[in-house]
Amino acid sequence: MEWSQIQKGSVSFLPTKTQLRSLFDESITLLRESAKTKEIEIVLNISESLEIVADMNMLQTIIRNLVSNAIKFTQKGGQVSLAAKYNNDNCIEISIKDTGIGMSQNIIDDLFRIDIQTVRKGTEGELSTGLGLLLCKEFVEKHGGKIWIESMVGVGTTFNFSIPLNLENVQSSNLLIF
Repeated sequence: MEWSQIQKGSVSFLPTKTQLRSLFDESITLLRESAKTKEIEIVLNISESLEIVADMNMLQTIIRNLVSNAIKFTQKGGQVSLAAKYNNDNCIEISIKDTGIGMSQNIIDDLFRIDIQTVRKGTEGELSTGLGLLLCKEFVEKHGGKIWIESMVGVGTTFNFSIPLNLENVQSSNLLIF
């Protein structure tokens, strides 16, 4: 549904200041059950004092999509770690790391391409549409940030994204997709 709204240009961008740890806790509440079913430990390494200015709906969507994917592609007994820190580029850098099946460079190269559908089943046959990562990329870029991936087949994947601390240069307008 969010993808459809973006395509129509009807998603508003409303950044507000919030405590990042509580936003993560709230965002992954519904995902904890699927992690528990797969015996996957979720580890939060986010300071209680870390604050961010961002569109809360967009940021929660990014977090839910990336954590959901991490759970989906991690075998039973694995781990998903979430971390956030200030970096030297005047940004908050957020990472979601799993101990899952990982990805080849060919898969990584196609992940954010709308013209190539990258659909893989999870470790227990979970399905995906391939649209979640496109949505994440759009939302990160709307904040003036960037998203990147580190992965090794059989070892796991880390999705990283950054959100600038200063959103003054980012317009509070509707999201328009090219």
